[in-house]
Amino acid sequence: MTPLELRADVPALHDGTYLNFGAHGPSPEYVVDAGANALADHEYGSVTTDPYETAFEGYDTAREQIAAHVGAETDEIALTESTTDGINRIANAFDWEPGDVVVRTDLEHPAGILPWKRLEREGVTVRVVETDGGRIDADRFAAAVEGAKVACFSAVTWTHGTQLPVSRLADIATAADTFTVVDAVQVPGQMPLDVTEWGADAVVAAGHKWLLGPWGAGFMYVDRSHAENLVPGSVGYRSVSAPTAAQPEYEPGARRFELGSMSPAPHAGLTEAIRAIEEIGVERIEARIESLTDRFKDQIPTDRLLSPETFHSGLVTVDADEPQQVVDRLADRDIVVRSLPTPDAVRVSIHAVSTEEEIDDVAAALTT
Repeated sequence: MTPLELRADVPALHDGTYLNFGAHGPSPEYVVDAGANALADHEYGSVTTDPYETAFEGYDTAREQIAAHVGAETDEIALTESTTDGINRIANAFDWEPGDVVVRTDLEHPAGILPWKRLEREGVTVRVVETDGGRIDADRFAAAVEGAKVACFSAVTWTHGTQLPVSRLADIATAADTFTVVDAVQVPGQMPLDVTEWGADAVVAAGHKWLLGPWGAGFMYVDRSHAENLVPGSVGYRSVSAPTAAQPEYEPGARRFELGSMSPAPHAGLTEAIRAIEEIGVERIEARIESLTDRFKDQIPTDRLLSPETFHSGLVTVDADEPQQVVDRLADRDIVVRSLPTPDAVRVSIHAVSTEEEIDDVAAALTT
């Protein structure tokens, strides 16, 4: 399969110019069908078929597919609803006391801000590492994590599309005995990901962006050496090995973060989406995204380009007066991009399924 063949399988991309994959990646028809079929099998199956067994088999398949895609072992993967859901599950697994410290950057998406903001009401201190143009100073980060319990940062920033040095930041945090949580939602589907190379303690993501999977198909990695020391803030029959035991024990590894009944559809769709992406090849996808973003940046005045001139990701941020007005103006021309709350800018999300004509059209619309 080629990227443009994948594009042809996505009905939503047949009309208009869609360049907002950093928010939502419309799914191919067979991804939606996979989810619908899983739900139909579950709900329309014979009354003699165990619905729990049917659902659990689907969960197991999804965990295996996700683990292979991100370089983890199956027992290090938990199925969640979203990135926000995953970060909350990690945040709620610690025994917090007044005076404990959480570190985050000023580049985080609300998913990486709101869970820690809630803890501030319980006396937890949140240190915010200031950055410059989407880049982080390692020494400033090192000073911030001293004495901190948890550090949360993005692998690819949603504001500038920059890649942060995840491995280096994880090493710094580990040396300070600080647990690391990485928001990686902008990575799967547009660039290779190996969580073991990153060295982070937990990595959270979801499949509804660059993987072109359905909403509701989140996932997270938890290093097995740390999972046993984390006590989930919520518990259900999928969190424990023997739900009816007098003293149930948590499942080993990341499975302890799963809860109870959830629709089999989203992760069945995600499983199919990952297969499609892997059929093309993530390296091939990344190379095409790099080529298309280079083409786009070459047409944008340097003083308006807020993302690096060199390739970091498919997220490219362009300075704009009244960003939402610009987004609305482009929407009138059937070009879909998004505005950002900070900086004042328009963000263009370029996928491998985008075309050269679309790149030229949005560049012309932004510069005329």
